[in-house]
Amino acid sequence: MISRRIAPRCLAVLLAAATALPVGTAAADPALPAPGPEAELVPGIPPGPYQPWQIDTPDQALPPRVYQPGAEEDAVEPRDAAAGTYELVELVPLGDAVARVTCSKLTGPYQRQVERWLKRKVDGKQSAGDCKAIRAFQVKQKIKPAIGFAGAVTWARMQLISAEKNPNAAKKCPVRSYRVACVDLTRQLTWVQKGEKVVYGPVPMRSGRAGYRTRAGWHTVYWRHKNHVSTLYNQPMPYSQFFSGGQAFHAVYGSIFTTVGSMGCVNLRLSDARALWSVLKKDDRVYVWGRRPGT
Repeated sequence: MISRRIAPRCLAVLLAAATALPVGTAAADPALPAPGPEAELVPGIPPGPYQPWQIDTPDQALPPRVYQPGAEEDAVEPRDAAAGTYELVELVPLGDAVARVTCSKLTGPYQRQVERWLKRKVDGKQSAGDCKAIRAFQVKQKIKPAIGFAGAVTWARMQLISAEKNPNAAKKCPVRSYRVACVDLTRQLTWVQKGEKVVYGPVPMRSGRAGYRTRAGWHTVYWRHKNHVSTLYNQPMPYSQFFSGGQAFHAVYGSIFTTVGSMGCVNLRLSDARALWSVLKKDDRVYVWGRRPGT
């Protein structure tokens, strides 16, 4: 998904050049937008036929009409996502995307964080050595295009890797004897823990954009609807689990990595939303904290 702030002229240039870019999709993984330079960034490879340029996401603006789905409805499993929907596609400078550079000379919005994670000299400036190290990480993680640009997808992937062993190392999510779905807006990660044991995740997610922030604090899963459809966009919201008004965990059939966040829901990849569906139950608690960059 392309940022609203990208000028139409730039978008036209990108689309005109798309046929010269490697075949792929605009979909990607974790959502951690950065301020400032994001307005000039675009997906490094063009979208596939099933993943158009889109601005908004399927979400539920208002609390849904709650009812008990029948056995026939519940027996229907949401359709699978198209192959490649959730590939890791970095947002890169427009010029780099069009020129198909092999190693970017430009400083990325997460340069310092990426340098620190890779144990490079932390000066916030791109160098040939930085690019080589970042590119090696991107190749290993199958991030496209692997041009060494320190973008949000690369940094988010690093944060996910760092969190895998102990996502609650900072003790930001309260430990309780019952299940708690933890939603870390700052790192754009979610997991479920019971006591100190992590029983699901962590997985990447996308939370609400500026003006539609995912509400912080304690919530309760009050309705689960496997085959919910958004009343805002008339689009599917598979495996919806509502916890605060119209805000819910649910899958999306597109990128959860965008410079613009959701309309408040916690967007997940289909496989992650399906797994979460089997873990959470009605009346389980949800705890949300932090702040999505740019909100």
